[in-house]
Amino acid sequence: MDVAFLGNLLLVVDTGSMAEAARRVGVTPAAIAQQMQALERELGVTLFVRAGRTVIPTEAGHRVIERARGLVADFADLKANALEGEAAGELRIGTITTALLSLLPDTLANFAHAFPRAKVLIRAGTSMELYDTLQRGDLDAAICLHPPFALPKAYDWHLLREEPLVVLAPARLAKADPHELLRREPFIRYDRSLGGGKQADQYLRAARIVPHELFELNALMAIAMMVDRGLGVSLVPDIVSPMTAALSVARLPLPVPTEARRFGVVWQRASPRWRLIRGLLECADDAVASSAVTAKKKR
Repeated sequence: MDVAFLGNLLLVVDTGSMAEAARRVGVTPAAIAQQMQALERELGVTLFVRAGRTVIPTEAGHRVIERARGLVADFADLKANALEGEAAGELRIGTITTALLSLLPDTLANFAHAFPRAKVLIRAGTSMELYDTLQRGDLDAAICLHPPFALPKAYDWHLLREEPLVVLAPARLAKADPHELLRREPFIRYDRSLGGGKQADQYLRAARIVPHELFELNALMAIAMMVDRGLGVSLVPDIVSPMTAALSVARLPLPVPTEARRFGVVWQRASPRWRLIRGLLECADDAVASSAVTAKKKR
């Protein structure tokens, strides 16, 4: 039995779709379907039933999935132990979209240079999705926001950046009063279901500002581009990304200080891939420092 097939079985379960599982591992949906059929033939049971575009595990499938998680994790640990002392192995990283479009490319460039024999698998998701996946043992580290609760002792956290709320406005409004802009200009809201969006909403309520809301979306890069196009202003965490560096956008600090959004890396303390995780942390720190210097020069 191919352990990789079991790993893809878990991915099908976690995403609810063979097509999505195929997209994440870079193969065709037909290839994933063939792997699932091979597992069913070998095990002698039906693992899934289809419900529209999604797949639902059968009772036998649930039993197999429960054991498969342990087998996949044990194999990964075995591989890591076999490579102990070597700058090699597989590192499974989860990341929020903001990091994927800002910090991660430079971090991975540094990491690939420092660990040329390491293989990196990347999964995107929200911070809470990534934390849940880390708890299941399907990730080695997650680049995300600090959870809104105390981390269990089995986990460790490394802060990369603190991102206070700022008003994003077209560059021509750089000298305007931030609160006046939020009251007067069309408003592009950051999704209130996300941590940064909730924080922005709380600030607006506390300041008794009722903006003229036109849009609400969950993509910070897209919001910055919309501001650049003159569609309005926004209240968002102060991110740094090469994708926004060329935009004609001003970042205006708020007159009332706010708690910064904490952005970093979380992992299990006892991870057998600690050497690669430590290398990832060092590369991420270097990328953050470099982006901070570049951003300072451009402001």
